[in-house]
Amino acid sequence: MKHIKRIGLSLATAALLLGASDLASAQGRRGRGEERRQENQAEREQRQQQRQQAQQNREQERQQRWEQRRQEQQNNNQERQQRWEQRRQEQQRESLERQQRWEQQRQQQQRNEQQRQQQIQRSQEREQRWQRQREDQIRQSQERERQWQLRRQQQQNNRDWDRNRDGRNDRDHNWRQRNWRQEQQQRAERYRQDWQRRQNYLHQRQRLLEQQRRLNQLRYQQRYLEQLRRDRLRLQQWRYNDYGPYNYRYRRGSSYYETNRYGAEMLQRAINDGYREGYYAGQADREDGYRFSPEDAYGYQDASYGYNAYYVDLNEYQYYFREGFRRGYEDGYYSRSQYGRYSNGGYSILGAILEQILGLQLLN
Repeated sequence: MKHIKRIGLSLATAALLLGASDLASAQGRRGRGEERRQENQAEREQRQQQRQQAQQNREQERQQRWEQRRQEQQNNNQERQQRWEQRRQEQQRESLERQQRWEQQRQQQQRNEQQRQQQIQRSQEREQRWQRQREDQIRQSQERERQWQLRRQQQQNNRDWDRNRDGRNDRDHNWRQRNWRQEQQQRAERYRQDWQRRQNYLHQRQRLLEQQRRLNQLRYQQRYLEQLRRDRLRLQQWRYNDYGPYNYRYRRGSSYYETNRYGAEMLQRAINDGYREGYYAGQADREDGYRFSPEDAYGYQDASYGYNAYYVDLNEYQYYFREGFRRGYEDGYYSRSQYGRYSNGGYSILGAILEQILGLQLLN
């Protein structure tokens, strides 16, 4: 029995030892599991922290990139704003410059229009004055003609016209034959002196035309001067000829003068040449955009082109040359044919106008 009790006790002890061992083993396993669990928890927390740190880093990088893009956008916007502002200022300056140019052009156009209106007004006033003067001259001429006819009729009854005329023509012929050489020398000297004065004036006038940019008027003046040079050479070879008695009468203002056939033809040429030269001078001023001013043309001031004899005085020739010149200048400036026409390659005054100016009559 005791032996059985010892065996039972041994078995109980062994069982207790086995249970304690199992308990210790279970506790050990539980301790190791807890340790592993804690280690796993720490690893998870560490990984979670790493993930959070990585996420924070990524978020910071995104924030930094966004900030950089925002800064770049701000810089780009500022640059665009600056460029826009510069373009706007440039456009404003260009607009202001265009406005200023337009205003200057408008003012210049207004000045040109005012000058043109003034020129038209002055031209109309001159035309009106000239028309009144011409009407007065016609009336005065008609009155002088009537009085002259009365005096001539009275004188015709008291003298022998043919005998006195023949005697007078003989005396005039002898006198002209004796004095023409002396007159030629005096005229050559006067012409030489006047030519030198004319040359000095021409140089001054040429510089003035160049400054005014009146190139067409300058070309006309040069052409006119070349014609005067040819006249000068021709006059040096001039010889006196007797072209018959003074059997023509012409009118100037309130007086009548007599001349021979050659003198009458020369006065007619003076008017016709004056018209032609005036037309070219007026045309040149129109093309240069210059004001209406026939008296300013050198052809009008000189008025000696074509004068080649002593049968009429130079002053008489110049008077009729200018009468034709004024009418030609007016036609050339306004591009019309009121006083003349173009034919055979040149301009010539109308016969009716020439007769109206000169009033030439053939005496018995």
